[in-house]
Amino acid sequence: MANSPDRVRVRLTDISPRAYEHPADRGALVALRSLTGFDTLVKSLFGRINERSLRLMFLSSAVRVSPTQFPELHDYLRDAAYVLDLDEVPELYVKMDPQPNAMAIGRKKPFIVMTTGLFDLFDAEEKRFVIGHEVGHVLSGHSVYRTILLLLVWLSTKIMWIPLGAIAIQAILAGLREWQRKSELSSDRAGLLTCQNPEAAKRALMKLAGGSNLSQMNPDAFMEQAREYEGGGDAVDSVLKLMTTVPQSHPFAVVRVAELHRWIESGEYQRIVDGEYPRRSTDREASVSEEAANAANSYREGWNRSSDPLVKTIRDVAGGAGRAGGQFFDTVADRWRGGQGGSGSDQGSQSGQSGNGN
Repeated sequence: MANSPDRVRVRLTDISPRAYEHPADRGALVALRSLTGFDTLVKSLFGRINERSLRLMFLSSAVRVSPTQFPELHDYLRDAAYVLDLDEVPELYVKMDPQPNAMAIGRKKPFIVMTTGLFDLFDAEEKRFVIGHEVGHVLSGHSVYRTILLLLVWLSTKIMWIPLGAIAIQAILAGLREWQRKSELSSDRAGLLTCQNPEAAKRALMKLAGGSNLSQMNPDAFMEQAREYEGGGDAVDSVLKLMTTVPQSHPFAVVRVAELHRWIESGEYQRIVDGEYPRRSTDREASVSEEAANAANSYREGWNRSSDPLVKTIRDVAGGAGRAGGQFFDTVADRWRGGQGGSGSDQGSQSGQSGNGN
């Protein structure tokens, strides 16, 4: 078990990742976690990706964080594992790269990589936020769909000659990228729960957009940018925003700040810190159809907030889609369980446990 950090924050004992996951991310993950034997399938997919070779690559070409190397980062990492109650503290590597970035890699024994560009950009509290963000990926098991994304990218290069084949794969990829973007919003929330400093979390995201010179930036003005981006413009702007968003793996910085601000304002962050959150021990009880409906509701609420003219034309679709999606996943889960003969009931709950993914 992770040791208590030097700087004590509220520890979220046995916290389920469902507590902080964005509804669209959580709905998909709850569906996957409900499938008995899904872990076995994912392990077979991971056979195409040599996780051990990736770790050896960073072991040989980056600096592994420890009490004697980047000791402050080691404390922040230990703190994050303590707050989110991980059974094992993942390894952290610092890689020479001026581009600010961080990532969680692996599933069986996940580890985190941070670039020197990000290390130099962020102050101490902001580093706590980004490390917590990556630990959130680990706890949620986000490597499941990232593995699927990698395999689909590989597959798309093999079927380009098949009529309509590449189009079908690209449509699936677009959906998975939307899932990935929502997972980043989930992990932003995990980062906030770890650092427990809302201003530092917002500041870190603003720095990703404008750099380190905070004296030249204003958080309130940045929030106004977010409101203008989300609600302003005409139909042409709407189409352009859609075209620029679809290929992205991460939401744009102003979107991430606005989403995190809304989550804080909703009171959900404070309720979790106060101890009101679902536990991992209850993950198996989560309702697939309910979470699918929650996902649809989150889209509908976002559309209702928006004055975007394109959004106004499609906002009524979400409710029906959510109900249909929930019924579909319930049917798949029931048939999967029936096919397994009720065996291996413990396997499906492991995807959401700490240390099983990135």
